[in-house]
Amino acid sequence: MSSEAPLSKVIVALDCNNENDALEIANLLDPKLCNLKIGLELFISCGPSIIKKIHNLNYKIFLDLKLNDISNTVLKSINTIGKLGIWMTNIHSSGGKKMMLNAQEELRKVQKDCLLLGVTILTSLNDKDLKEIGFQNNVNNQVLRMASLCHQSKLNGIVCSANEAKVIKENLPSEFICVCPGIRALGDDIDDQSRVMTPMLAAKNGADYIVVGRPITRSRDPKNTLTIFKKEFEENMR
Repeated sequence: MSSEAPLSKVIVALDCNNENDALEIANLLDPKLCNLKIGLELFISCGPSIIKKIHNLNYKIFLDLKLNDISNTVLKSINTIGKLGIWMTNIHSSGGKKMMLNAQEELRKVQKDCLLLGVTILTSLNDKDLKEIGFQNNVNNQVLRMASLCHQSKLNGIVCSANEAKVIKENLPSEFICVCPGIRALGDDIDDQSRVMTPMLAAKNGADYIVVGRPITRSRDPKNTLTIFKKEFEENMR
């Protein structure tokens, strides 16, 4: 009997606003090559039904809703999310340690295996943006501070730019996961991102998973582009 294929380290973002486009992309790709991310836009458009349909195609799902609210509201939401059978989800670390601790405890009541991540600083923000909204630290220091809070709150890891993955791995246990969006090939348009990195450099910085959206989903041959990103990342992982 052959063993199950190892889980891909690439997560493809379904940056769509309707079910047809999302399922079309999912059918062009391969669950052996990637996992899929369902974000706020698609989830608001389709609701939980899109999760069932993507699961039926044998994909593991990262539900990226970045929950950030008072503890009671987050608890009720994370309880419902836990019943959807997803692989990974996230909450925002700016909600504080108490909210994060309570959320991970609540999630374990309904699903023990779902990975819970804390969002640190969005990859669309830079040092100037942080100063504008009142942070005293630069991006690197603020991400490390929030990552440490996530670790203390017993989360499985964080969402951060691959630029900060190196400092996270140097300061926190190796099993603490870094999921890194903002991945681009050399010469790609960075779109609305500020802190981007190639798959190879992300791997060398210690990223555990990369999230890639438009460079794959808008390419002429999404599956082939996915294969290129996957090979470059996984062959350079520590």
